[in-house]
Amino acid sequence: MTEIVQRGLYYEECEAGARYLHRPGRTVTEADNMLFSALTMNTQALHLDAAYAATQPFGRLLMNSMWTLSTLVGMSVAQITQGTLVAQLGLSDIAFPHPVFAGDTLYGDTEIVAKRLSKSRPGQGLVTMTHTGRNQNDEIVATVTRVALMWCLPQEDA
Repeated sequence: MTEIVQRGLYYEECEAGARYLHRPGRTVTEADNMLFSALTMNTQALHLDAAYAATQPFGRLLMNSMWTLSTLVGMSVAQITQGTLVAQLGLSDIAFPHPVFAGDTLYGDTEIVAKRLSKSRPGQGLVTMTHTGRNQNDEIVATVTRVALMWCLPQEDA
């Protein structure tokens, strides 16, 4: 019997310029927002108090942007880094150009921007990627650049 274990990409399998679409999307719920905000001790009224949020410019509760960021990166794991990540080295250029609300559906994609072999860690390489989150209307709701330290292919597979 053939056994297949889902994994991410090894360093050599990452192709600069390739764009990976992460599906299915994730429909956001008010419970997601409340739970994430409570777990992270984020008491921002814009995430928790519907009456207050109604008096603010967007007129309703905003999804916690850290939930959006975490979910966007999380959507990429199975396809990009599952079992092939050594460490996440950094996140930069984080932006939330459009709000996310309960009822929206988040879709993610990842573009491999650059890669290079590690100078100090043989058998590992650095991969720079950009994650982009879009809602059901194809509006960009989040972007982030991420640098990950990835395993190279095992020698017997290289």
